[in-house]
Amino acid sequence: MKTDVLDVLKTRRSIRKFMPDQVLAKELDLVLEAGTYAPNGGGNQCFVIVAVQDPATVAQLNKMNAQVLAKQAGKDPSEFCPYYGAPTVLVVFATDKAATPIQDGSSVTCNLTNAAHAVGLGTCWVHRAKEMFESPEGKALLQKWGLPETLQGITSVALGYPAGDTPAAPPRKAGLICKVG
Repeated sequence: MKTDVLDVLKTRRSIRKFMPDQVLAKELDLVLEAGTYAPNGGGNQCFVIVAVQDPATVAQLNKMNAQVLAKQAGKDPSEFCPYYGAPTVLVVFATDKAATPIQDGSSVTCNLTNAAHAVGLGTCWVHRAKEMFESPEGKALLQKWGLPETLQGITSVALGYPAGDTPAAPPRKAGLICKVG
């Protein structure tokens, strides 16, 4: 496990090719726990993280996301594999009590992706959860999972063991920091 936080933040990259091996429970639990400690509006913890490891449901989520992406891009859904073959998908939701749902869900997602990297897993932050879970198919999944249909999909994360090397970080652009005072 990597323990230097700055090293984790500097070396985490999006992974778009995964080994088929399922994520071990002990690693998944560490990642999920880290997500629950994310900063959130008012400290109200108005989010839910769903970890999906069932291959049929992962395939369903991939298809749902590809349909939204294809509609946005004006292409055929079969051209897309939004979760890049990852064996686990994490979906981050905000509850209807969240004052800052997008910010909270984004913060949770940052914690998930950084913690995953710290334990040797790869991730890719994937958008379109909102559209996926506004659909009748998404509402049916929430019901199947015993969750309220009022949850708002914020983000999702492809999670697994990287197949290949982690890409190097590009150089940081000039002007990203402005010190005042």
